[in-house]
Amino acid sequence: MRNRLDRQLSQLNRELITMGSMCEEVISLAASALVNGDLSIARRVAPLERDIDQKERDIEALCLKLLLQQQPVAHDLRQISAALKMITDMERIGDQAADIAEIIEFVSARQSEQCRHIGGMADATMRMVTESVDAYVKRDLELARKVIADDDAVDDLFLKVKGELIDIVARNPEEGEYALDLLMIAKYFERIGDHAVNLAEWVVFSVTGAHVGGEA
Repeated sequence: MRNRLDRQLSQLNRELITMGSMCEEVISLAASALVNGDLSIARRVAPLERDIDQKERDIEALCLKLLLQQQPVAHDLRQISAALKMITDMERIGDQAADIAEIIEFVSARQSEQCRHIGGMADATMRMVTESVDAYVKRDLELARKVIADDDAVDDLFLKVKGELIDIVARNPEEGEYALDLLMIAKYFERIGDHAVNLAEWVVFSVTGAHVGGEA
């Protein structure tokens, strides 16, 4: 019985890694579409976001199967419970990447240096998502806590983007709508960072049984 449970828990880890990779890809696509002004890249996000939704349902079914058919002990229950919470945040990451892709339709013809810092936000949030899933699989508290701390860098980049956009509007009031679109994109990346923090906090819970912080 224990061997079967261990095999299914290993499958759960693999599925979470796959879902995390899909989230990483949608973030990367959204950032690339913005920086390159390429709508064809942006339009690849929606189908992948639907795949993320399906993966969430698949993992949820696996978790329920583990709970109903196996006899998980306390640390197994924490691992399964954390996975159920994590897939909710990963699904929201997919939603927000899709929201970014939709906005890009309005800014695709415009490229500016502000995208550099938004691109930095995308890189940081991709790394946070990847490391939070790695921390879950490896039960690595140090890595999970690093992800939580890394959110400060994303927040700092958001403030830089906001300041630059305020300067643009001050110099060229007609750029207001464009600046607002970029600000919304930056805000979505900031929210993705918040969800990555949630992932890491659930990793801490899965290992220690203690959950600190709040869900974004």
